[in-house]
Amino acid sequence: MTTVLAVKDDNMTAIGADGQVTFGNSVMKSSALKVRRLYDNKVAVGFAGSVADAITLMEKFEAKLNSFSGNVTKSAIELAKDWRSDKILRKLESMMIVCDQTTLLILSGTGEVIEPDDNVVGIGSGGDLALSAARALKRNTKLSASEIVKESLKIASEICIYTNDNINIEEIKN
Repeated sequence: MTTVLAVKDDNMTAIGADGQVTFGNSVMKSSALKVRRLYDNKVAVGFAGSVADAITLMEKFEAKLNSFSGNVTKSAIELAKDWRSDKILRKLESMMIVCDQTTLLILSGTGEVIEPDDNVVGIGSGGDLALSAARALKRNTKLSASEIVKESLKIASEICIYTNDNINIEEIKN
């Protein structure tokens, strides 16, 4: 499990994740990179769940981006269709947040492509914790999207045993 959070404001979209990889009750790695840049660094993806499954899905998403000239929404919808209907893909256990300058979406293996109402999304074991912190910070401070992601992931790492404070953040300027 992991924690991935993304926040979009007027100036940027920031997506971040912790670095902890667990296997059962053990921490196997503390510095994994779960946020990646795609499509000439114009799109960012964060993933939670099985690493091999997430990498497979990220590669499939990148292929869709290339097929649809970087259109994040169309690529996400087409990936969700494949993910849900393909015999092998539908067994993959992962969730993804995908974003660019204008779009912020959650993708799941059950076919959901969700655009948040408030430009804040979280996934993974500490996703709800980070999401709650981010919403509070966004509503009550003047912090940037990147600062909100960082502080919210730190808060989640203090509560969720599957989340650490080794945080990686990618920013896309709007």
